[in-house]
Amino acid sequence: MEVKLAKSAGFCFGVKRAMEKVHEQIENERGKKIYTYGPIIHNEEVVKELAGKGVEVINSMEELHSKEKGILIIRSHGVAKEVSEKMKEAGFTIVDATCPFVKRIHNTVEKESTEGKRIVIVGNPGHPEVEGIKGWCGKDVVIVETIEEAEHFSESVDKKLCIVSQTTFNYNKFKDIVEIFEKKGYDINVVNTICNATQERQTEAKEIASIADAMIVIGGTHSSNSKKLYEICKEECENTHFIQTLDDLYLELPKSVRLVGITAGASTPNNIIEEVQNYVRLNF
Repeated sequence: MEVKLAKSAGFCFGVKRAMEKVHEQIENERGKKIYTYGPIIHNEEVVKELAGKGVEVINSMEELHSKEKGILIIRSHGVAKEVSEKMKEAGFTIVDATCPFVKRIHNTVEKESTEGKRIVIVGNPGHPEVEGIKGWCGKDVVIVETIEEAEHFSESVDKKLCIVSQTTFNYNKFKDIVEIFEKKGYDINVVNTICNATQERQTEAKEIASIADAMIVIGGTHSSNSKKLYEICKEECENTHFIQTLDDLYLELPKSVRLVGITAGASTPNNIIEEVQNYVRLNF
């Protein structure tokens, strides 16, 4: 039996950069309180490991004001402009680990909002990246996640729109949503802000799943991009499993299975990927 691991599996550029910034603070600022605003990445194992090194997670601005002053790291997802300003006012030393690709979206929507355009964010409204992007827009902003929401969208055709996307959104779904807006006849500026690493990861996952007898997707339970990988793989390969660590893997494979594919989300550490890969190779 062959085990095929996606080349793009694991930490993306933005996550690597954020993790490096956290470890720099741990190494260089010994004795100081270190916090991340929200989990640094959507992986519970990583968050537990960092907690063991003294890194504490703050989940709200209310919670922030009750903490001892120290170093506050903005995670790769970024935060709203107002949140960023309040963090500075609160007296913390700010380390901004916002992914540069996310920061680009902040700059785009701020500029387009200033020019009077209505901003359409294609993404998950509950995701911290999307909440952060929304916070760089003016008041005229809407979040669209589904085909149905795009179809029900209504605005004067005289109003100019700017459409951006959550960096980890499903690329094909984004194209379908944009097409609906185009058919409605709006004057739109479409900025494809889906990260290249996301597109590459989704394309590779789809290719492997299409030829695999079984597929394993490794990712955090709150990881948006990992869930999307699972959806893409499940469409191609019914026998697709979503796990966070090897402990979650309950795999029974008939002898007829010839190929097992493995991919992982952008917030999955290499050691977990290797552990799963080695287990499958040795036990099936």
